[in-house]
Amino acid sequence: MISTRHDVFMTVAQQKSFSKASQVLYISQPAISKHIKSLEEYYKTKLFDRKGMLIELTAAGKILLEKLLEVKRIEEQAEFDISTLKDVLQAKGFLKLGASSTVALYILPKILSAFNQHYPLVNINSLNRNSELIIDALLNQDINIGIIEGKVKLNQVDYQSFLTDNVIAVCSSKSPIAKKKYYTLKDLVTMPLAFRERGSGTLTALKNALEKNKIKMSDLDIKVRLGGTESLKNFLIESDMLGFLPQRSIIKELQYGELSEVHFEGLDIQRNFYFVQRKGENSDLNKSFIKMAQKIYNV
Repeated sequence: MISTRHDVFMTVAQQKSFSKASQVLYISQPAISKHIKSLEEYYKTKLFDRKGMLIELTAAGKILLEKLLEVKRIEEQAEFDISTLKDVLQAKGFLKLGASSTVALYILPKILSAFNQHYPLVNINSLNRNSELIIDALLNQDINIGIIEGKVKLNQVDYQSFLTDNVIAVCSSKSPIAKKKYYTLKDLVTMPLAFRERGSGTLTALKNALEKNKIKMSDLDIKVRLGGTESLKNFLIESDMLGFLPQRSIIKELQYGELSEVHFEGLDIQRNFYFVQRKGENSDLNKSFIKMAQKIYNV
């Protein structure tokens, strides 16, 4: 078991602040300082460099944090593995999950609902960011498993295929663009466009598809960039611009006529969703989550 003072140390390191750690842990700042001083005396070295209101980990502090995160991960795995021996319903653990925006909004709810019913005592913490930031969170050990769009070539990450989805061009049904259903790719270059923010899996899939047709992002008339699928969807409904969205995210809007799909000759955009974990790590809790997700979506 990780000691209280080590837990305090990890919180201070992650929050990069004694006062913020105090708020997170609900203990006084002097008590925080006392725990850190006790650890520094025990290890006979400084763990933090204090620069006014800012603090940074020393070389020793970085080593200690790395080792404690590893211990905490093993501790959580052991709790789940042992608690499932007699009764799955009594399984305990902490599922630290990250998902890209589309997954978090349109795919994950069904999985988490079923997972919670099957493992009611497992705590679930879900982080919703774009794919690039989910990878960062995974490498920083803020999460233990993620679901992202597309692959990034990183030696520290294991990828496992999950689902395939389409990205389609849409505009408001009131937009002049909606008067036609079929366009050439040359037409796309002249249209006012609204896109997701840099780092999103949807944007990466679009960029790759356009490059296959020898069109660069710099060739396009991008007027607006918005963070998140919902923001872009709601903007497109109210504007005359064209955008690209995951098909799963706009089923109702297409059905009710708020958005219209537009086709471009030769442009087919598919993207793949992957489970991501740190290289060499695949706990029974993560395996159970993956198995549940695959069962629900028949993959």
